[in-house]
Amino acid sequence: MSVSFIRFSANKISTFLMRLRMNYRASSSLHNNRSAIKLLKTFGQKPELFDDEFYLNQLLDPPPENMSPLEHFLLNGYRKGKAGRFFDNQWYEEFHSDVRASGLDGFFHYKNYGNEENRTARFIKISQDISLKKLADYEVWREHNVEKLTISPRRAIDKIASFTHKPKISVVMPVYNPPLEYFEKAILSVINQYYDNWELCIADDNSPNAKVREIIEKYAEKDSRIKYVFRKENGHISECSNSAIEIATGEFIGLLDHDDELTPDAIYFVVDAINNNPDLDIIYSDEDKIGEDGTLFDPYFKSEFNYELFLAQNMISHFGVYRHSIVRKVNGFRKGLEGSQDHDLALRIYEICGADKIHHIPRILYHWRAIAGSTALDVNEKNYASEAGLKAVAEHLERINQSASVTIANKQTGHYRVRYDLKSTPLISIIIPTKDCKELLEICITSLTKLTTYANYEILIINNNSEKPETFEYFETIKSNKIKIIDAPIPFNFSKLNNDAVKLAKGEILVFLNNDIEIISPDWLEEMLSWAQRDDIGCVGARLWYPDNTIQHAGVIIGMGGVAGHAHKHLPKGHNGYFCRAIHHQAFLAVTAACLMMRREVFDLVGGYEETLQVAFNDVDLCLKVSDKGYRNIFTPYAELYHHESISRGSENTPQKQARFASEVKFMEDKWGHLFDKDPYYNPNLSLTSDDFSLADETRVPIP
Repeated sequence: MSVSFIRFSANKISTFLMRLRMNYRASSSLHNNRSAIKLLKTFGQKPELFDDEFYLNQLLDPPPENMSPLEHFLLNGYRKGKAGRFFDNQWYEEFHSDVRASGLDGFFHYKNYGNEENRTARFIKISQDISLKKLADYEVWREHNVEKLTISPRRAIDKIASFTHKPKISVVMPVYNPPLEYFEKAILSVINQYYDNWELCIADDNSPNAKVREIIEKYAEKDSRIKYVFRKENGHISECSNSAIEIATGEFIGLLDHDDELTPDAIYFVVDAINNNPDLDIIYSDEDKIGEDGTLFDPYFKSEFNYELFLAQNMISHFGVYRHSIVRKVNGFRKGLEGSQDHDLALRIYEICGADKIHHIPRILYHWRAIAGSTALDVNEKNYASEAGLKAVAEHLERINQSASVTIANKQTGHYRVRYDLKSTPLISIIIPTKDCKELLEICITSLTKLTTYANYEILIINNNSEKPETFEYFETIKSNKIKIIDAPIPFNFSKLNNDAVKLAKGEILVFLNNDIEIISPDWLEEMLSWAQRDDIGCVGARLWYPDNTIQHAGVIIGMGGVAGHAHKHLPKGHNGYFCRAIHHQAFLAVTAACLMMRREVFDLVGGYEETLQVAFNDVDLCLKVSDKGYRNIFTPYAELYHHESISRGSENTPQKQARFASEVKFMEDKWGHLFDKDPYYNPNLSLTSDDFSLADETRVPIP
């Protein structure tokens, strides 16, 4: 396969956009040409890979000699339904953990290193039936939302004047031989802050380029808030950062790499958060990437602090700001953790401050430069960052006296899996309501009994008005000391069926399981129990797959689709999801009761299921009641099951069912409506109408 590496110059982009607009005037389709312009902005201004041969093979006649295949696709082929293939930058970076850790742009790495190393790459196939929202809308999103999320200089000055506390923020910048142009931009991004009580503490790690010293001295001479130290020998990023911290005098320490940029309002929003909550010890923001030409892309809109996700990946990262006294108390960065030194520092500070003193600002305040040399890591040391991070997480768990193993979750992401040791092997009561559907139930029971490696369980099958002879014949074949059949001759009410079953269950651990579930992971009970046994955990949910190997459940987002929806629904197996959130253990406000484990004591504490909710949202309500009591609800991707969803119950296709559903929606709106646009585990800049973590058309972040 031959491919063309396309990089458009500024003049060529301008000329090409003009051609697109001229082409539009002769075209009847405004939408298609707008889409082409979006595609050009997304794929033309950044170094992306376009597969010429794939596209040209679809054409009867070749493009004109003065038109590249990419231009022809954007101007003509796209509108005619032809498909183009582009290099998938984000997927490549997520798949190859060392590339993301290095800060390199995925395409840059593939072109210069990965292709020769036979690295796996993925191409996005684009035609009119592919949603442009998922591919090209960050620029469009910025056009609609950046003004709402940023603050004007005049407004910032007025607000700063009203602050009761104006702490000094020490921006710490370790430096080693940076690209000079981007180094100066990094310095200027601090100088141009709206909030002026800052200091920039630069430590140069014995850079061989003498011009680095000249730039530092030049800016320090112009602005007395810039302080510096020149190290006599290279010590790598941890020691260099500590040298910068030694000259810092601010109440808080903010971390900035030597070629990245802060937004002008970054420190303002940090200080605003401190004024709203003076007890904060860690503040962090959302972030995106900035390319060689200044293009902004790949935004990471994070959740509020999510401890279980934090164990899997450094979700704090940029822009991270820490209380200086605690940074000093933990002795700053640790040598030997280079590559994950920020993660290690945040873990050690968390041990002192706890989750309540960590605050997330849902705004892009940091642009991470995606070029070669943007971090102190050597990109060729592929396990460098992941091994350091594994050590950081494992030692964190040791320090807080948690008995657990830590492993690399998968080699592509380099992130981590924590598995807590089982404290005991209590009796687990598995409750399965059913009405007929013998074939489904048999698959469920057979897979459960043949595959499950955990031995101490009982199964309670709740027979809710079954009628078919084959169902009762099957009941007779499976009844045993371990499997009990309990008749429940009442109108279907999922909540009441389970509440009544719990009264008959003997286990101290409860599992609510649908009859259309099929076990995949033999150790699913051990995995879920490892979380459910913890005193601070309430409900635990599994990763459920449709039979076509796309995700059915990977956590529940409150407000999605009106009341609640499943994250990453229909995401194919093998995909990591939004910044790997489909493949990591993490907290959600809710998980599905199609497979849900919890301690009986927690179930009793919240009064079980709400029986007003006969069919819909009863599991969401249960989880929210548990969350209200201070427990965290956990999704683990390492307990995997198939879910043949709604086959047994059917759809909402009668006036009676639709009326019942409407009443259940009303119940949830009245009780939990205040959470519908404020789910702490889902960013307010992400869509509530799409379950794939697309950007929201309109941000839900308050206007400053």
